[in-house]
Amino acid sequence: MSERKIRVLVAKPGLDGHDRGAKVVARMLRDAGFEVIYTGIRQTPQMIAEAALQEDVDVVGLSILSGAHMTLCPKVVELLRAQGQDNVLVVVGGIIPDEDVEKLKAAGIDGVFGPGTSSEEYVNFITSRVRVPA
Repeated sequence: MSERKIRVLVAKPGLDGHDRGAKVVARMLRDAGFEVIYTGIRQTPQMIAEAALQEDVDVVGLSILSGAHMTLCPKVVELLRAQGQDNVLVVVGGIIPDEDVEKLKAAGIDGVFGPGTSSEEYVNFITSRVRVPA
């Protein structure tokens, strides 16, 4: 029996209404064999954490272009952990200044990806860190 697919929640936290990149990443992950749930735009950290719990995901991918990444992304991690979702991998993609990458990682973000990241890089990062039961 084969392993089940890795489940990824792709979300757009905050008031950022530009979701083309999130949709491209969601489709790329789906095409790579992942099961992808896309929440749409203008999600609160609470909405994202609740969706992750309800959907029983392995990964939460946050797409953010608004500049609010230092507030919203750590809050999502905090809420996930408060719900007991310690094993959920959290990644962020979008426009993230270099000086904020290590701060985000210190706040519990597992990976940060900027424009131009290849699909292979995304897929390899997730598959090397997520193991799903059969």
